[in-house]
Amino acid sequence: MVSPLLRVAAFLSLLLAFSTAQAADKLTVGTDWRAEAEHGGYYQALATGLYAKAGLDVTIRQGGPQVNHSQLLAAGKLDISIAPNSFIPLNFVEQKVPVVAVASMFQKDPAVLIAHPGQGNDTLAALKGKKIMISPDTRIGFWRFLKSSYGFTDDQIAPYTFNLAPFLADPKSIQQGYITSEPFQIERVGIKPVVMLLSDAGYTSYASLVVVPRKMALERRELVQRFVDATILGWASYLNGDPTPANALIKRDNPDMTDELLAYGRDKLKTYGIIESGAATSRGIGAMDDARWKAFFDVMAADGLYPKDMDYRQAYTVDFVGKGVGR
Repeated sequence: MVSPLLRVAAFLSLLLAFSTAQAADKLTVGTDWRAEAEHGGYYQALATGLYAKAGLDVTIRQGGPQVNHSQLLAAGKLDISIAPNSFIPLNFVEQKVPVVAVASMFQKDPAVLIAHPGQGNDTLAALKGKKIMISPDTRIGFWRFLKSSYGFTDDQIAPYTFNLAPFLADPKSIQQGYITSEPFQIERVGIKPVVMLLSDAGYTSYASLVVVPRKMALERRELVQRFVDATILGWASYLNGDPTPANALIKRDNPDMTDELLAYGRDKLKTYGIIESGAATSRGIGAMDDARWKAFFDVMAADGLYPKDMDYRQAYTVDFVGKGVGR
């Protein structure tokens, strides 16, 4: 017969084991825009329990036009931020803010320029000297690439307010967009637009970068690794498995999102190799290269955006990626 004391001890041991198993690390993650297919891997990891299996209690906070998650990360209000391009981590270095990119879920930036068909605006070279609608953020983003590589000038800039009406009204108009969204909206009104993916024209920025405080990357490496690995598995599942779990959460966070647009966005992510191309094909989703970071920095430093002697290597670390996770 088991004594009452032993039964109590056994019960307490089970309770402690249960409590330990339930004590997941809490992380708040801020995305770079409102919930959409471009965030599918993060939502898939949440919806299918991949984060939970990694011992993580993740909350995803969607971004938007009035939300600056980079600033919230720097201020300690977020644990992790998803940066849209390589400029963000480099800007942090220049501003001496101690954060670092630990993975790049997109090998290609999905940024595009969009023009009407039949107007002779079929290549980036043909757009030199013509008005192009871009946002203020883009002026210090891929516009710098277009200036340095294609001779674009600032007097070409026209304001873009994320409203397609001016583009649809003028067949001569040209605007920025993403391969996963604006072309879909334009096609729905019967126009088959000319779409130029900048990453296929020499623009080497990474995208969907996982950015964390440097202190976390140094002192909580195992935690960061768990998040990166679970996110990689989330992206592999979203692209090559059933995306329904993620899409349900995306639509919950962003009621304006439709099944049709989500399917379109996911298809473009796959078709254009936004995630599974380049280094990701051999070393796994999320991989980054020192040489590519250097090449991107050198172009932007030559254009005067950054001091040429800035230590760009402080912007990222490749320690957490390139291990074949999810292949």
